[in-house]
This record gives sequence, C-alpha cells and structure tokens, in this order.
Amino acid sequence: MSNAADPRLPGSPDTVVVFTDLNCSFAHVAVHRLHETRRRLGLEGRIWFDLRAFPLELFNEEVNARPGVDSEISVLGALEPDAGWRLWQGPDWAYPVTTLPALEAVEAAKAQSWHASEQLDRGLRRAFWAEGRCISMRHVILDVARTTGAVDVEALTSALDSGTARSAVIAQYRAACDGRVRCSPHVFLHDGTDSANPGVSAHWINGDFGIGSPVIDEDRPEVYEDLLKRAAALAGV
Repeated sequence: MSNAADPRLPGSPDTVVVFTDLNCSFAHVAVHRLHETRRRLGLEGRIWFDLRAFPLELFNEEVNARPGVDSEISVLGALEPDAGWRLWQGPDWAYPVTTLPALEAVEAAKAQSWHASEQLDRGLRRAFWAEGRCISMRHVILDVARTTGAVDVEALTSALDSGTARSAVIAQYRAACDGRVRCSPHVFLHDGTDSANPGVSAHWINGDFGIGSPVIDEDRPEVYEDLLKRAAALAGV
C-alpha cells in the first residue's frame, strides 16, 4: 500500500492518501468532506481513503494544546456543522494527551480492509470531536471499533497489543518530514496531484495557535469534487 518512488503517494489509482491527525480540526472538516463528496458522487466502494498519520505531537514535540483546539471549534465547526462538534466537557486531566494509539489502530485496521480503516478513523474523529471521549485510551479505541460494525475487534485488539502497525505510523511520520507533507490535512493522488488543507486558507489573530483565534480567509469545498473526480478518472471508474 505504498509507492516505491514516493512514499507519500497511494499504491493504486483507486486510493486517495490523506495525511491527518485525529485531533486536528481542519482535518475533521476535510475527512467529513471527503466522505460526503464521495457518497454524493456515487464513488463509495470504488475510491478508497488511505488515512495516514501526521502526528502533530511528534512534529511539535508537545501535546496538541486544548486552548488551540478549543479556539478552532466554533470557526471550523461553522464550515461543516454536520461533521459533529462540541467543546470539551470533561475534566482537563481526561483530555487526550496523545493520538498515537488511535492512529496506530486506524493503520492496523487496513489489514482487514480499507472500509474498516475508514470507518474506524471516522468513528474516532466523531468520538473526540462530537462526544468528548479520550481517544488516547485503549478501551475507548476498541469501543469505538465495536460501534463501527466494520472492524473485527478481536483482530484489532491483537494488532494493538502486539504493535504490528506501530512501525508503519512512524514511517508515515518520517515520510512527511522536511516539508514533504505540509500540514494536516494533506491529500495526495496516484499521479502526484496534491492539495494541502484542500480549499481552506486561514490566519490567526491576537496570537498563534493556543493563544489567538483562527480566521478563515477562503473556503472552497468544491475542491473535493475536483479531487475525487480526478481520482476516479485515474482509476477508470
């Protein structure tokens, strides 16, 4: 499921690579739009999403700070309210300190099917953003897997406990280093077409992430239709 010439690219034309983190609000918008646009275009079961890890905690060498995430929710939530959003309601000590176990689970689910991995990824995003659950925790990840109806939870448990997908997550992180993947989210097609934070540009006022607030400069959701139609043309579907 990798491209030998460029590890960022999908291994087949019918697959779209999406580098993301699970607690990135821009990625939550992007993944929701990818799923909804694929459904609207009738491409479900024909074009697949290869969700790859862009672990912000490794790039920044710190926790993805709750104040920064909270500052984005009302702004990004207004772009795609149906994706599911709410401010964190639990105590501070229950806030997810890492997404690496959840990213590993999404990667491990690919051994079952693209569909299983996609549904687990989307379920984990919903669990964090809409339900306020701590997706750092093993039991939460497995509970979300059960609710998808698409994941073999016993197989996923074995994969998590043996760490079979851990090296792949780190390889994805390394493939993204040195500016080769610019942000979460960043989409790549088989022919090398790519789009960082598709259709959305923003800047921060009154301070950077964690201090100030984001302002959306441009939002063009039609970019997702362009990307998926190009992927479909490449795949001949």
